[in-house]
Amino acid sequence: MRALLLVSLMVLVALPARAERALVFAAASTQDALQELAPAFTRATGHEVAFSFGGSGDLARQIVAGAPADAFLSADVAKLEAVQRSGLVRAGARVDLLSNRLVVVVPADAKSAAPRSAAELAGLPRVVLADPTSVPAGVYAKAWLQKVGAWQAVEPRVIPALDVRAALAAVEAGRVDAGVVYATDAALSKKVRVAFAVPEADTPAIVYPVAALTGGKGSEAGLAFVRFLQTEPARRVFARLGFVVLGGARKPTP
Repeated sequence: MRALLLVSLMVLVALPARAERALVFAAASTQDALQELAPAFTRATGHEVAFSFGGSGDLARQIVAGAPADAFLSADVAKLEAVQRSGLVRAGARVDLLSNRLVVVVPADAKSAAPRSAAELAGLPRVVLADPTSVPAGVYAKAWLQKVGAWQAVEPRVIPALDVRAALAAVEAGRVDAGVVYATDAALSKKVRVAFAVPEADTPAIVYPVAALTGGKGSEAGLAFVRFLQTEPARRVFARLGFVVLGGARKPTP
């Protein structure tokens, strides 16, 4: 009986004074990594976490409109800065976490020759991008095509998708001839093949910032999750899934 009581006390000491449930809004391209990390976060902190994945622009608008998110992992800096200008980012709780790169993909069973350059995309009937007006992957892709002088020719062939995962799904299903997605998304699919990687010098810097927010109900859990994403175990998961991990690791803290 005394041994059982001792174990119970040890568990109580190990957990935070009040466990919370964080609601994290996150870019669609981070879905696999964050879902893999969620159980480890709960084991390390006692807090639980739930996610809302989507295009970063749409998520940012929801947060500014009052959605009760506790943390926001955006696929570009501008979307998080829009949230920060609204006074919703917790002071000292923002960090540039990840980077990525763009690739052009085609259906794995495509019979025609794959494009080898931006100019060759203009010869295809249908090219899917995440919505280039609001979704970072699409914004980055448009900026690349504009820089190399191909946007005007490619634009009439563009089919905008809700987010980068929807763009990938369209290529997987063969509904389009090619798509521009993140390298991390392409690596997860056996139904597409990479036609070519977009030169990093031709795209804006792709940066995923993350921040704890002030508008949610699980604010301490949100802050704990942002800190957890910077620990070495989390960094290893991101790196294994193909992300470039920025900055140095921090020690785990409950």
